[in-house]
Amino acid sequence: MAGDQHYDVVIIGTGAGGGTLAHSLAPTGKRILILERGDYLPRERDNWDSTAVFVKGKYRAPEFWFDKHGNEFPPEVNYYVGGNTKFYGAALFRLRPEDFGELRHHDGISPAWPIRYEDMEPYYTQAEQLYLVHGRHGEDPTEGPASGPYPHPPVAHEPRIQQLSDDLEKEGLHPFHLPIGVNLSQDDDGRATHSSVCIRCDRVDGFPCLVGAKSDAQVICVDPALKHHNVTLLTGANVRRLETDESGHTVTRVVAELGDGTTERFSAGIVVVACGAVNSAVLLLRSANERHPNGLANGSGVVGRHYMRHNNLALMAVSKEPNPTKFQKTLALHDWYLGADDWDYPLGGIQMLGKSDADQIHGEAPRWAGAAAPDMPFEMLAHHAVDFWLCGEDLPRPENRVTLDGNDAIHLALDEKNNIAGLRRLQHKLQGMLSRLGMHEHHLLSHSIYLHKGMPIGATAHQAGTVRFGDDPGSSALDVNCKAHELDNLYVVDTSFFPSIGAVNPSLTAMANALRVGDHIAARLR
Repeated sequence: MAGDQHYDVVIIGTGAGGGTLAHSLAPTGKRILILERGDYLPRERDNWDSTAVFVKGKYRAPEFWFDKHGNEFPPEVNYYVGGNTKFYGAALFRLRPEDFGELRHHDGISPAWPIRYEDMEPYYTQAEQLYLVHGRHGEDPTEGPASGPYPHPPVAHEPRIQQLSDDLEKEGLHPFHLPIGVNLSQDDDGRATHSSVCIRCDRVDGFPCLVGAKSDAQVICVDPALKHHNVTLLTGANVRRLETDESGHTVTRVVAELGDGTTERFSAGIVVVACGAVNSAVLLLRSANERHPNGLANGSGVVGRHYMRHNNLALMAVSKEPNPTKFQKTLALHDWYLGADDWDYPLGGIQMLGKSDADQIHGEAPRWAGAAAPDMPFEMLAHHAVDFWLCGEDLPRPENRVTLDGNDAIHLALDEKNNIAGLRRLQHKLQGMLSRLGMHEHHLLSHSIYLHKGMPIGATAHQAGTVRFGDDPGSSALDVNCKAHELDNLYVVDTSFFPSIGAVNPSLTAMANALRVGDHIAARLR
């Protein structure tokens, strides 16, 4: 890369954290370099092909990590401009106010954050505006106060999902419209119209969007940021380590391997890491030096520890009536998010998934073949499928951690049964309502297709917590502004900073926090 290699800010990663931060800082006029290890995801027919995306895992990174027993597994990671938001379901929830405080769970304590919901709230509102979220505040009884409405009305339920919502209300529950980031209107840049989205709007959850109508970080943040003359994106740049000055207080070089096999070094007044919770921790650990023998920002020993990834279940019910729904991901239920009459601890939330199709179901055979109606063809089964996503909170155990071995291979130690009692109770509550919801009572089938058929440990889409922030340098790596306690110019803005993960999708919180940190960095640059 020719020319001056010094920048005011270098941002490593283009996902929910890094991409949003780049958008926030672009108007400052400061020289900003964004480094992304991947390239732009190609727009092609396979973007919307179930077999290519889910069964074959065409877009998943071709790499393997190792579990605590030394067994290798394929992680659910995607290295493209936009990061994992290229494949996320665009469900953009706020954490509940209670999630920012200490919460007692069946298996332990979910720790308090060093900031309050009220501190994040203005940035939640900004992030909802930026990411074109469709929803309606006030429907979800567990949500916190909002300083402004969603920028767009909720996506309407199609008839079968509206009936499900009505039936849930008859149960005395409070279903609400799921907040989702999609562009359903024509704008000056010619983004997708409502009609073009609806051609295959069932291809939001887990698929890259062929028409650019999903609110991912590339479409919403990175591409607009690059319209500023002061912002540069370098793809195919795999950052291998960060170097510091002799004092160890300042990052002086960002060392990256480029696609052509060469190595480049970049310097910046401020360096921001946003590689995803696993890879951000790996980068800091790999950057160990004499002043930081255990890795950068790791004087407390927490870097790589307290890994979280939600306790999730993807479940398919079989409706007695056909379910011709195209856009199924419009409904959620949080009545048991913080507890239940028969349980003193949080259970989690229920939301709809993208609609299963015959190719996805066939990809689960023969595991499903006997459990589902054996005489029902996959096509008919798909036509009656109603898909749910159950999400429970994982707890930040220090032994759940990311490490590197002597061969630079990534190891992920994880207790996969951590705090799952609430999730099982949530599943039981859903199971008990099936017949009253118009479903076959005994056909609630768990499946792994949304986890790319990897081992449970490979489901890293909601990874968080490995570089936690806090007030105490002895128990956290970052301060409340997500700057490393031990370095004066190093920040981390992906979900690594989470001290707890709640039981909702973490993307909006990463986006809102990037806007919050962006305000801090912009003031510092001035």
